Amino acid sequence: MRGLARREFCLVLLRRMADVRPDLVAEALPRLGATRAEAHAAHTRWQALHHARRAPRGLALRTAVLGPPEELEDRRFGDLDVQVRRWPLPLWPHQWWEVVSGPGGSVLHEHLARAPGSPVPPATASDLRVWEHVLDDVIAVPGAASVDPGVVTRWEVDLPGGDRALFVWGLLQRVGAPG
Repeated sequence: MRGLARREFCLVLLRRMADVRPDLVAEALPRLGATRAEAHAAHTRWQALHHARRAPRGLALRTAVLGPPEELEDRRFGDLDVQVRRWPLPLWPHQWWEVVSGPGGSVLHEHLARAPGSPVPPATASDLRVWEHVLDDVIAVPGAASVDPGVVTRWEVDLPGGDRALFVWGLLQRVGAPG
């Protein structure tokens, strides 16, 4: 897709993360060789594509930007057949972008997920690593309970001991008291 590729897609993801962790986003921009202006431009372009009548939709848009997936897996959820596609991203080498699509290429869910062979240790209630652990890592902690905050890009997990983990696009952003 002209103007957007994997690097720029990372910038799009960072836009929502900046709402919660502007410090980590500021540190990440130089690693991508990007400025705040470039990040803003990538986000603006992504939003424009979502509203353009002739732009690809759903899975076709993700494939146009990210290229062919590194992995493709067919899954069945109840009576629904879905496909899971995964792409590596330059900013997060231990995670992949995962898109779950339904019939006709509709995007049902998308988030950062653990990449195969990741050296990041399993999450525990006492060892949660911001920008390293993903939602599935933390939900697997005994006694953890997921909470849907009602925002498509965010998720929360109540942890044993009363803390809450906050995620943006499936990547751990912060652990602390709820609220």
